[in-house]
Amino acid sequence: MSCKEKPGPEHYETHERKRTWFFLASVFGLTIVVSGLFDIVGYGVPLGFALPLLNEPASVSRIIYSVSVVAGGLYVGFLGLKELVIERRFSVEFLMSVAALGAAYLDFLFEAATVLFLYSLAEYFEDYIQDRAVRTIEGLSRFMPDKASVVIDGFEKMVDAKEVLPGMLMIIRPGERIALDGTVVEGNSSVDESLVTGESVPILKKTGDCVYAGTMNSNGILQVAVSKGAADTLVSRIMKLIFESRKRKASIETLVGRFARVYVPIVIGLAAFSAIVVPWVSGGSFDMWLYRSLILIVISCPSAFVISVPATIFMAVTVAARRGVLVKGGAYIEKLAKVKAVVFDKTGTLTLGKPVVNDVDSVEKADQQALKYAAALEQFSNHPLAETIVRKAKDRNLDYSGLKVKNVQEVPGKGVFGDVDGVHVVVGNMELMKQHGCNCDQVSENYEKEKHTAVCVSMDKMAVASYCVMDKVREDAEEAVKALKKSGIRTVMLTGDKREIAHEVGSELGVDEVYSELFPEDKLRILNQTKARFGTVSMVGDGVNDAPALAESDVGIAMGGSKVDVALESADVVLTRSELSQIPYLLRLSNETMNVAKQNIAGSLAVKIVLGALGLVGFVPLWFAVASGDDGLTMLLLLNTLRLTRVKT
Repeated sequence: MSCKEKPGPEHYETHERKRTWFFLASVFGLTIVVSGLFDIVGYGVPLGFALPLLNEPASVSRIIYSVSVVAGGLYVGFLGLKELVIERRFSVEFLMSVAALGAAYLDFLFEAATVLFLYSLAEYFEDYIQDRAVRTIEGLSRFMPDKASVVIDGFEKMVDAKEVLPGMLMIIRPGERIALDGTVVEGNSSVDESLVTGESVPILKKTGDCVYAGTMNSNGILQVAVSKGAADTLVSRIMKLIFESRKRKASIETLVGRFARVYVPIVIGLAAFSAIVVPWVSGGSFDMWLYRSLILIVISCPSAFVISVPATIFMAVTVAARRGVLVKGGAYIEKLAKVKAVVFDKTGTLTLGKPVVNDVDSVEKADQQALKYAAALEQFSNHPLAETIVRKAKDRNLDYSGLKVKNVQEVPGKGVFGDVDGVHVVVGNMELMKQHGCNCDQVSENYEKEKHTAVCVSMDKMAVASYCVMDKVREDAEEAVKALKKSGIRTVMLTGDKREIAHEVGSELGVDEVYSELFPEDKLRILNQTKARFGTVSMVGDGVNDAPALAESDVGIAMGGSKVDVALESADVVLTRSELSQIPYLLRLSNETMNVAKQNIAGSLAVKIVLGALGLVGFVPLWFAVASGDDGLTMLLLLNTLRLTRVKT
């Protein structure tokens, strides 16, 4: 599927044809009103000469009713017959066709025309509600550029985006949308990623950062190495994911479907019994009981809850996607509504997963020089702690580019050493310091007390500074945990970190349970224990290292961030903005979704039982049965699903 293709084209072609036919039927149905006016003013002019095939003269209203029935009934009847013969099931279209034909047979043309008019109007409205949700996602394709500016043989050329291959170099200027996913190789610029993440604030992109197709480059010129072809961009995968989510149905959807398959034949049988057997037993007229059986068919039509429940679930999926939460199916919406405990991984989830220098202890104000020399050495290492030291030096605007660095050696798990401007510099833990004969008396006491990771710096065998390096807690973590606890959700934190660090973070955030110094198998064990104690459990992780735990939980939620495309493969739900505050919102949305679905089912059945009983005893006319018992009720229930758009983050 290319970026410009619409997901699910068969779905759209079918619905567009349906919408056209039903719209035309509705237009003809409006003539019911006109014909009613003719009847009111007594304009019943015989027009038999115009329709010689009729056995009796026809009034203007009779002709209009007939045209409305034929216009509205052809397509509906064809669909109903097709589904009965080919799919061997009684569809809503079949029931409506029977009702309209029966009314026409009884010469109740007004009722027949009204049945088809109201049904076509309800179908049009149903398509509108569902398409409104679907087009929210489909609209992403409108932001995919057709062309991309790439460098070929040293020259910049504009080519079709579909022809650009991974590895090619794109040039993106200010105000242009990025055509394909890739990695920035040169330049700095703010990029509006609201299309993917829902975040309205532009994100600064620099060398090494990922950018996504469809996002908008704001100010600088970027050179981007393409990483994925047009068919595999993140936006294309998100659109495909949302449409495929309809295949992962919630149990309440499948239950409604199974119920309808049994329910409809029972209704048909009961209606046939009312039309054929009851007149013979009670002595009533056949026409009267046939009319009442048609009312029963219309009122008992299951379209209200068969349509509204899937529409409710899919509305929730698309509403969540607009807020930067990708849910892979209705099944997970239903499970989220049952969640009793949320288990968090610490690193990269509750914390940013990027160590920062939190505290500095230096000897005789040697911090600036020590940091400058340490950064000059650490720039040659790819270790996360090395990156932290380099980042700290840059934050302080320390220029170490002019320092001459020689004989750099890295010792795995300990640190790095080498010569900087003729000074022997060692950066690492205390064990490495001792191996190099460094005098650490002046910093060792504070070093040993530090429960977080500490990095010591020595110059010519004299320790001059130590840095406390720790992982920073996410800004919205405490708020998210507090909101979950307020909702009665148990919170649990799992980490492989030291006990002291884990309990400090857990205490800061207010997490109910903290488990530390865990191996991957320990995390799975505790996750299963939590499920045994509380029931349905959701696991929140970074989507890469936590794949086993995410798979083991009832609903795996991955923090997408810069690895959204990776997270899509490993979790049931992906937070594209990596905001923990989205989790309480998602649980609220899921609960409200299931409440709306249950309301729709209960309301539908209650109305049908009452009106069905009234219809059998002759208190409800056929047109009113359609307006209130089926199509009108369907429209009302679909309107009820729109409440999901009002759930606040």
